[in-house]
Amino acid sequence: MNAVILPVLPRGGLATLVGVATALTVASPASVRASALFAAAEVDQQSFLLVAAPIGTSGERSQLNIYEQLKPIRPCFEVGQGQPAYVNPLLATFDFTGICSRYIDANGYSLRVGGQDLASSYRLMVTRSAGDMLLLAFPTKAGAGPEMVVARTRGSAPGFLKFELEPGWRLMRRQFGGRNLGHLYVYTDSWPGTAATAAQPAPAVPVPAPGASPSLQPAAANPIKATPGKVKSGKVKSVKAAPAQPPSEQEAPTAAQRPLPPPSLPATKL
Repeated sequence: MNAVILPVLPRGGLATLVGVATALTVASPASVRASALFAAAEVDQQSFLLVAAPIGTSGERSQLNIYEQLKPIRPCFEVGQGQPAYVNPLLATFDFTGICSRYIDANGYSLRVGGQDLASSYRLMVTRSAGDMLLLAFPTKAGAGPEMVVARTRGSAPGFLKFELEPGWRLMRRQFGGRNLGHLYVYTDSWPGTAATAAQPAPAVPVPAPGASPSLQPAAANPIKATPGKVKSGKVKSVKAAPAQPPSEQEAPTAAQRPLPPPSLPATKL
């Protein structure tokens, strides 16, 4: 019988391989892998409705439901007037296969910010705050990012209520290999605060070329005229005297400029 020769690992070789595999796993978190795997595609926002749906019969807690109208055969939902706006989920009253779609948990929707798929580090939850119901993007891992308000109902009431997305948020569809999937993204282009910062560029500061003297500022609208003999900025400006005019061209002196005759004295007798 032929003997089978197995390769011999050097001392600590197995531990080294395990360490390398662990390092690769840590260096490639789930959010990074998902971002590289999935893309996001635009959808018709008018076909969707975000709803705060009560859990159980008490109505004390709610969760996010997203309804989609696929075909106009019959309506999938009705939305009332006012704030908060009540929602009648009509799709619960008939077989909506091929007519409507309903996304009720993390299997059907997740969070995405720009190119980052955050399904593994954020969850979408509904909470009550100051007479309002908020849809929050809540981080589930340390350092994942800030807590964000995604949508609100503009009031609190029992039953199904319509969510209104905050500015900058919209729905997108997850794609894989160019194919649309049955999963939605609650999406925004950038993290809160970064868009406003990028919209205000810093003022440009002119940098002189190497060896060039700095440029002078434009002169003032009303420059100060220097007079002869005056000193300005530590330098004496020489002023050329105007050439003397010939006697024929000089103006005659006025009466005020003529010299006065000497006073006449009375004659004295000897």
